[in-house]
Amino acid sequence: MNDAPQNVLVLLSGGIDSCACVSYYITKGASVNALFINYGQTSAQREANAALKICEHYGIPLDKVTISGFKSWSGGCIPGRNSFLLYTGMMSFRYTTGIIALGIHAGTNYSDCSPEFVQIMQASFDLYADGCIYVGVPFINFSKRDIWNYCKSENVPIEFTYSCELGREQPCGNCLSCKDLKALYAC
Repeated sequence: MNDAPQNVLVLLSGGIDSCACVSYYITKGASVNALFINYGQTSAQREANAALKICEHYGIPLDKVTISGFKSWSGGCIPGRNSFLLYTGMMSFRYTTGIIALGIHAGTNYSDCSPEFVQIMQASFDLYADGCIYVGVPFINFSKRDIWNYCKSENVPIEFTYSCELGREQPCGNCLSCKDLKALYAC
């Protein structure tokens, strides 16, 4: 980011990674808004509650979008998820310039959490927004542990986050997100 405050829309799932994004951009002096997208995921209500707590903590606005008609998703790889979230963010963005951010990071097997994915999405954004809206991925080269350490060092309210893909009490011990969470809390 340059020195001038930018408009940033963080795609806020209510999880640790997107909560860290909120903190990151606020620390950089950006004007931050958040968007929660309910696309029928099993954990939508708990994620939405976490997103609201995070926004209240940081004093930023939260918009919500609900999309219906998809099959029910209960964890694992969701084909097209991050593309869908970014395009929904673009359609919801109130500004002609700025950043739409999400908390993807290194160390996953998901193709939509890679630098190549970000490059493709940025090229698509450039077509729509003439190079004025950027895909923000401040943690693209971070591991989950690096994000955890960032959260600890910046006093990010991890206690407000929710990440269980199955919509259960976390860590459930079954979904990938909760397995990651359990390992992080163990150290």
